[in-house]
Amino acid sequence: MGEVTDKKRAELRARLSLTSWCAMYVVGLVKPYQAQRLFCTAAVFLLVAYRTMQFSLTDEMLDVLTTMCLQINDERRFVNARYSSLLSLSQAAILIKVVANNSHSTVQLIEIELSKAYLHRVLRCKDSDSKSIYCLANVYLAVLYYIMGHHQRAIDHCAMVTRLHDHCECSSHVVQGELLPRIDDQVDNTFGLAVFYQHIRAAALGEEHDGRHVSVFVTELFAHYLYTKFLSLTECCQLRETSLANEIPRYRNYFCNSPELFVTDVMLFRLTHCTKYLSTDLPVIADRRETTSLTLCELDTSKLVELLQQSAVEHLTRCRVLETQYCDYSVTADFPALYAYKCGHYRHCLQLSVRNVRSLIVNKCSWTVFLFISAVPELIQLMDDDLVSLAGLTELVNRPDNNHSILICQLSLSLYLMAQCQMKLRHSMTSLATTLDYVHLARSYSGQTLKYAALFRTKDMPVLKMFDPYLIKFVEQKILRYISVSH
Repeated sequence: MGEVTDKKRAELRARLSLTSWCAMYVVGLVKPYQAQRLFCTAAVFLLVAYRTMQFSLTDEMLDVLTTMCLQINDERRFVNARYSSLLSLSQAAILIKVVANNSHSTVQLIEIELSKAYLHRVLRCKDSDSKSIYCLANVYLAVLYYIMGHHQRAIDHCAMVTRLHDHCECSSHVVQGELLPRIDDQVDNTFGLAVFYQHIRAAALGEEHDGRHVSVFVTELFAHYLYTKFLSLTECCQLRETSLANEIPRYRNYFCNSPELFVTDVMLFRLTHCTKYLSTDLPVIADRRETTSLTLCELDTSKLVELLQQSAVEHLTRCRVLETQYCDYSVTADFPALYAYKCGHYRHCLQLSVRNVRSLIVNKCSWTVFLFISAVPELIQLMDDDLVSLAGLTELVNRPDNNHSILICQLSLSLYLMAQCQMKLRHSMTSLATTLDYVHLARSYSGQTLKYAALFRTKDMPVLKMFDPYLIKFVEQKILRYISVSH
């Protein structure tokens, strides 16, 4: 088993070594460490997104992402956590705590998805601790799904706790308030009142303030509170009234018979029953999917893939901004334009691409910056079918050459996106004729492009194939065909 694990880990490291191409990506005298770190992070995000789409999110990929996001590289802990529900919960807790009180940037949204992945792994674990932390993992998952707007999924995870027959499974662990992102005013008020109560009690009795139990909840009691709150957000009033009528007595019954209570549990219960309906800080959404205990143990990775691609584009764009400090005529919106086209935002993509083309044409700078398609093939997932097919044909044509790399310039890519968006948005023939003029100008710069590309030849990569002549010709033919058909 150890040999297999080591082999897989070695293969992963070898695959991730592709990010060493960041040295080629950096043009001129760009600050090497900062730019390379940004590009390496983007390359890893794209690699994991690609592998997750093709196969699944493996433990190795999950640990790599956590390392990239938190800059924590404890390989032994990561490996041990794969077989331990308690250590997996600990990994999730680290991620949850990081994002608990921060605004939701793309990287922080990725960290939320990673924490959910670790919690789902807890639910799948079969070790000696798995039963005792089963409830706690479900509660944290309910909170994370709630703050991301998936109310029905949050309700389902709460139900996994409140409907549990063996309540002793929840007794050995408590919900840590410091890990919780903001849920509502009632939870915030509970923490404030609990701290105030502890100070008053300590002063009255002449004791030292003991803050150990100030910001914790009994797991099942907190699950009952969340379940009641989430039910109040359901769309159907009749269903909401019926469900609340059944759930509130259960909450009260468990509260009265709970073997252990903290002051926070008492205050939260009191605040809940002083209001007819619970606070509804977040808008109601239509997430009404029915789930089962089996699907609750599985993570939907589609959101993670989307966030990884989005964050990769953000990192690559920051790289472009660094380049502009040393390359006067480089544009910074080529990756955002490519991603906007992938997402179907054609008007935004067209706006960015037109700006890029005009800037590069005016400055006669088609040769400034490249994309190394062969070096980082994961970039292909950001491209459409036509562009990928053309790149594939170019690979087949150049297969006799060993150690070759395919390059594409900013101007060629921007012209392609510009023409595609114009045709999808059914622009006038005049607009396409202007784009065709830009294509002819770009072709005249091909000599400069080849000269500049020669600077990147190395012993490991002696052959550089320019993708631009094929792409420019392809764009020209698409425009001419579109014009002829439209007439």
